[in-house]
Amino acid sequence: MPYYDYRCGQCCQKFTVKQTFEEYGHKKVECPKCGTTKVDRLIGEVTVKTSKKS
Repeated sequence: MPYYDYRCGQCCQKFTVKQTFEEYGHKKVECPKCGTTKVDRLIGEVTVKTSKKS
């Protein structure tokens, strides 16, 4: 399940949310510090794990 990074537009708190692909874009994300839904998604690094040996 992917993790998404957000920053609150009200209190500037950065936080991470674990969401399924179905939840992403449909479920409102709330800031854990102040509870507002005015949050912006941050673009971060991507990690890919495969089952194949390199």
